[in-house]
Amino acid sequence: MGSMRSVSLPRFRGVAVPVAAGNQSSWRLRELLGSKAVLGTLGWILFIGGWWFAAQSGIAPARLFPGPDKVFLSLYELLAEKEFASDIWASVKRILLSFSIAVAIALPFGLLMGAYRPVDRLLGPLAGAFRYLPAPAFIPLLLMWLGTGDEQKIALLVIGVLFFLIIMIADVTRQVPRVYTETARTLGLREPQILVSVILRCSLPGYVDVFRQLLAVSWTYLVIAEIVAATDGIGAMMMRAKRFVHIDDIMAGILVIGLLGLFFDALFKALHRGAFRYLESR
Repeated sequence: MGSMRSVSLPRFRGVAVPVAAGNQSSWRLRELLGSKAVLGTLGWILFIGGWWFAAQSGIAPARLFPGPDKVFLSLYELLAEKEFASDIWASVKRILLSFSIAVAIALPFGLLMGAYRPVDRLLGPLAGAFRYLPAPAFIPLLLMWLGTGDEQKIALLVIGVLFFLIIMIADVTRQVPRVYTETARTLGLREPQILVSVILRCSLPGYVDVFRQLLAVSWTYLVIAEIVAATDGIGAMMMRAKRFVHIDDIMAGILVIGLLGLFFDALFKALHRGAFRYLESR
């Protein structure tokens, strides 16, 4: 009897599925094409290809609608010759500082609103009303109160996400099953202990997801914060490019903001997976 070759079986949702040897290559091809990394890369290729074809079609003057090749070249020149890296770092520092301040303010308010109905009735209407106010409407007041320095820009970024954070943190906190808090009271835990050891810890995965979503909103306010009397930052670079109609520089700045947003989004996803591995077994 000839020797038998061991054939690895493809898996579907963690279960080995017997497949004929001749069909394994097609199965692996379908599995590869369905992978997240391949589809994500394909999406970027389609986007850049469509952008290039649109630029080459002449729907707008090349100076006003440059293709991806010109934008990438402009980005390289900005980084190599025009100290754009320092502008990027200035913007990242503003985002990180402002978002940290917003989280530090919103977390205790949202936690108390979600855990205790009287606090929610007291503060909920205020937070709900303020979240509908456009942050750019505060620019004249912030300029008069704080001047044109970094304080004004950071305050604007804080206002842009603060009330959304409070509301969304409170919503996550309300999702803690009541049986957890009732069991904790039965075991003799006091209210501060229940708030920290039960409600806060149970809500942490949802909080991290809220932070990831709202950080994206913070990036959308960055250019608005930096176009007013700014000397550094991505928004300031884009305003300088506007004066000389350097559309490729402006589009390079937009591209960098998008890439930074994706980078921080990936960091939060990695943090969520690493810190809350027990959720994967559910």
